Amino acid sequence: MTSPTVHSNESSAQPLVEEIPGAPSPEEAFKRLSGLPFLLFLDSAAADDDAEGCHSYLAACPFEALRTSGRTTEILKSTGSEVENVSYEISGREGGDPFELLRLRLESWRAPQVAGLPPFQGGAAGLFGYGLAHRIENIPRSRHDEFEVPDMVIGLYDWVLAWDHGSETCRIISHGFPAEAAQRQRRAAERIREVKKLLLKTTGTRAREGESMPPLSRGELAETWDVPEFPGMLSNFSRDDYTRAVERSIEYIRAGDIFQVNLSQRLACPAPGSPENFYLALRKSNPAPYAGYFDLGEYVVASSSPEQFLSVEEELVTTRPIKGTCSRGYTPEEDLSRRGHLTQSGKDQAENVMIVDLLRNDLSRVCRPHSVEVPHLFEIERHPTVYHLVSEISGQLREDRDAIDLLRAAFPGGSITGAPKVRAMEIIAELEPTARGPYCGSLAWLGFGGGLQSSILIRTVTIGRGWLQMPVGGGIVSDSSPEAEYQETLQKATGMLPALIKGATD
Repeated sequence: MTSPTVHSNESSAQPLVEEIPGAPSPEEAFKRLSGLPFLLFLDSAAADDDAEGCHSYLAACPFEALRTSGRTTEILKSTGSEVENVSYEISGREGGDPFELLRLRLESWRAPQVAGLPPFQGGAAGLFGYGLAHRIENIPRSRHDEFEVPDMVIGLYDWVLAWDHGSETCRIISHGFPAEAAQRQRRAAERIREVKKLLLKTTGTRAREGESMPPLSRGELAETWDVPEFPGMLSNFSRDDYTRAVERSIEYIRAGDIFQVNLSQRLACPAPGSPENFYLALRKSNPAPYAGYFDLGEYVVASSSPEQFLSVEEELVTTRPIKGTCSRGYTPEEDLSRRGHLTQSGKDQAENVMIVDLLRNDLSRVCRPHSVEVPHLFEIERHPTVYHLVSEISGQLREDRDAIDLLRAAFPGGSITGAPKVRAMEIIAELEPTARGPYCGSLAWLGFGGGLQSSILIRTVTIGRGWLQMPVGGGIVSDSSPEAEYQETLQKATGMLPALIKGATD
């Protein structure tokens, strides 16, 4: 693996920051910048008073990108001097650990975190797909992977639009990377001018580049079944096959292989309308604190995730797993009753505790001894269509570890694998007929200053090759009801259906 040049972190590494009076909303800016390469929208669509949910970010046109598929990572360099006209060419291929490669690229552009600004001030950001787990643990690949979505696509973003929902301000931040130190302020000023000019447009900056991979026919997919509850939707499981997979999971639990496992089915339908319009409909019908949109080129990932994976702020590490879900009621009385049932559910609390213990162990691998604790256990979070049971685990990062070490130690998240994690992932590979792709991975940013914020990619679709994929799943424990587990997966899909209907008409 070739080591990149480490660039000076002198005062010129301070970013140029400009507040934009009367800036467009994040949604409107997304519309105006749509079509830019590697467009990334980290969208607190359900922003509230929670400090973790008060910023949204838009970035595009990274000066470098990493794209990992299987054992190979391609390094893409940007060409063209203007944001609007940038394109990419492959400058190299590496076969080593993608986490280490990312560390090397990011370390060559370190810059101090600036107090008083939104936490993401530029850095590495994008997709860590579930398949990246194969580079961490020796687990079998899925039987079918028709779509072949890359396992990791990460851009190094010099400029970012950052909204603070609490103060209702928008700033554009640029370091001027990858220019040399003496030229960075000038380059940053140029980028800011270019992006502000694009924000004046009333339509997308440019059309998404066409996919080079042809659409897949239904016959080219792994075996599929119609889903009677959702006309026009296909699944990689029949109803009977899914309930049998739940039964097999319970057998593994009772045999002592695992305590629980997260089992999912992949729903799919022909891709409706434009990915951008689908996402705009999704964020309206199913707003979420860790929503996001990422244009990988061949594919788009659109997420309305309610779940934080990992965060790092200075030395503080936090994770907030979701384990336990129930649908909302149709009346205030029914809604309150269902919330109370979830609060008192022994099954859901048992699931939650198992994952809390797993994540305590994951964090302990990179945190200071005795610093890992559980400040919140069994909190109820309310969302438009469901309630979730959420806990919080925190710790202090060791001085000899960084955010990438943390991500590698805990990836993929325990809430969407099971416990013990490696054996659960082996069982997932056995029982689920198709690769998960981005689902149950993470959208994340790792800042030039060392911070991290990431989501768990649930309530997430992948659009490409003529199809929209929407996997949905749930945690299986020893007393799970196969039919109830099947119904839970459909309930989780329900919140995303209005976006499909709206997207089909746009």
